[in-house]
Parts: sequence; C-alpha cells; structure tokens
Amino acid sequence: MPARDLVLILVICIAWAGNFLASAHALQEIPPFLYTAIRMAILAAILAVMIKPPAKGQWPRLLAVAICNNVLHFGLSFWALKMAGNLSSVAIVMQSYVPMSAVLAWVVLGERFGWRTATAIVVSFGGILVLGFDPLVLDRPLSLAMMLVSAAFLALGTVLMRRLTGLGMVSQQGWSAVISVLPLFGLSLLLEPGGLAALADATWVGWTGALYSALIASLLGHGLYFVLVQRHPIAKLTPWLLLTPILAVVLGIVFWGDRPGPQLWIGGAMVLGGVLMIALRAKAKARPLPPAKEI
Repeated sequence: MPARDLVLILVICIAWAGNFLASAHALQEIPPFLYTAIRMAILAAILAVMIKPPAKGQWPRLLAVAICNNVLHFGLSFWALKMAGNLSSVAIVMQSYVPMSAVLAWVVLGERFGWRTATAIVVSFGGILVLGFDPLVLDRPLSLAMMLVSAAFLALGTVLMRRLTGLGMVSQQGWSAVISVLPLFGLSLLLEPGGLAALADATWVGWTGALYSALIASLLGHGLYFVLVQRHPIAKLTPWLLLTPILAVVLGIVFWGDRPGPQLWIGGAMVLGGVLMIALRAKAKARPLPPAKEI
C-alpha cells in the first residue's frame, strides 16, 4: 500500500479513536441518545443536499440499516461509554462486531467460513470473557453488556448493508442520518427525562464533542475511508483499522485516567487478535488467484 494511503489510514484511525475521548467528555453534559441525535442532525443537515434516492426496492433494507447502525448501535454505544467511565474496555469490546458479523453472515446469508475463522471467533469471544474480569469492567458490568448489544446491532447492520445497491458512501451516510434523527429524539424523550434541559445547560465541551463526532469522526473519517475503498479491497484495509482501538486505549490512559489491569490487556489482545485473524482470512480469500502455469 502506498505511503500516501497509509497516512490516510492513520488519519482515519486518529479521527475515530479521538471520538471516544471527545464523546466521553461531551456525555458528561448531554445524555447519550440526545447526543447521538444531535450528531445525526448535524450530519443530515450537511449531507441532505448531496444524497441521491436509493434504487427501487432498497428502502426497507436502508431503513433497517439506519435503525441498526445509527439509532441502536450509536445510541447504545454512547450509553455504554457513559456508563463505563473508561475508554479502553468500550473501544476494545466494540470490535466484537467483526466476529458477530461473521456468525450473522453465516446464519442470514449462508456465507461459510473455515476452521481458522471459527477459531478466531472463539478466541475473540473468549477475550471478552477474560476482559470482563478486569476491575475496570467489574465495577460497571452493565456497560459491557450494553456495548455487546450495541456491537450486535452494528454486526446486523453491517450484514444487511452488504445487500444495499445503488448507493454511494455519501448517500448511504446521509440517508442513514436523516432517517435516524426523529427516532433518536423520540428515544431521548422517552428514556432521558430532563435531557433537553441538560442540553440548554451544555457548555462548549458538550457541543464541541457533538461537532467532532459529526464532522471529524463521520465526515472526515468515513469520507477518507470511502476514498480508500475506491483504491483497495475492504479486506486489505480492515487489519490496518485495528489501530483505532489501540489508539483509543492510549488516549484513555493518557487523557482520561484509565488504568487497565492484566485481564483487560490479555482479554483485549485476544479480542483484537481474533479480529485480526478474521480480517487476514478475509484478505486471503479476496486475493486474486495467481495466473495458471503453462504445462
């Protein structure tokens, strides 16, 4: 991969890792679903003029993807981040969506995987069990469960997204934001009483976090990712993107005060190692066959 594209991958990973830190600060002032709604409203306002309608028959799948990814995944992941009180465990456990996606693709789409991928899936889920015994996580176990549910919705949305056709990254991201705004505000009114009052008292910290999440994490991060997808197979990019949770752990230790114990380091290594194995197997399968030799 050219050095130029490696630099773009680094920018993407920094943007996404920084979103954990910016959002953790903002969530001290703004409730999670309301925070997610504001992020999507900003994104929708920017992308609304650039989106194109989906192909005929794609609306039900697009609605399902938007609800799974933008409403339930993002809303619950920010809720888990607020509950956890740390960045490290949330950033690592979020990656469990990769083995979950492999299992769902097998169940829903009939995609098969070999014993190496199966082993990687088991290693990843085993890592979550080990990570769950870390004191950082044991103090607030519900946050781990919430993050797993969030990752499951992302996995489902990822699988459903594979059958979406006729939509570029901008249109898909734009429509998903537009669709999710009202459900997110509705969930906030239902589950976060006093949320609008808290929003009125939010300082520049809360609003800066929402702007970072929409402009840097979504527009810049996903925009650059779309550029790279045009140049390289997704399977080739996925292993590099594992730098995101590693950077998030570093940010958590340096700027948030995380103090991961040995269980989190070991469990985290198992989770990310399993994800890396799955990504490398996908990359190997995506690699074109060498030309046949003449006999």
